[in-house]
Amino acid sequence: MDRNAEIKRNTSETNISIKLNLDGLGKNNIDTGVKFLDHMLILLSKHSGIDLDIKAKGDLIHHIVEDVGISLGQAISIAIGDKKGINRYGSAFIPMDESLARCVIDFSGRKALILDLKLTECNIEDMAVEDILHFLNSFAENAKINLHLHVLYGEDQHHKVEAAFKALAKAISQAKRIVSDEIPSSKGKL
Repeated sequence: MDRNAEIKRNTSETNISIKLNLDGLGKNNIDTGVKFLDHMLILLSKHSGIDLDIKAKGDLIHHIVEDVGISLGQAISIAIGDKKGINRYGSAFIPMDESLARCVIDFSGRKALILDLKLTECNIEDMAVEDILHFLNSFAENAKINLHLHVLYGEDQHHKVEAAFKALAKAISQAKRIVSDEIPSSKGKL
């Protein structure tokens, strides 16, 4: 089964290119021009086992972050296909030094997003906190997943977001895994 996707998104604000292999080894080549976003996407790739090649340029950081979230979500949705045989659900608790994050996802075909990252500052590195939240919303909507992502506690803003992205990666790793040859739904379709 070939679970790859390629997305190109060109607008008057951004130029995004994503190549994704859902069944990779976590290899990545990522350059969005936003260093903290690159860092989080590298972690997502590595800990989910998804090979990612992402190139992004744009007029504003906000537009780049949003369009990468949209495009990455679309790529995952395409690569996961009809969801035949997938585990469907994934969950993880991940520590990052003093921070602890929990992520639970469902490749349900419907977006639901419940976030509580306990972020108290306006910026983390070169990214606004609102852009991190916006990325996760755009990603969940376009991947068509239920995403429940919580930081249970922590002090360092960077560590809280890093724990959250690693937890998301591990949950995706579980949910995308092929475990049978059937659609994992009593409805027969997701």
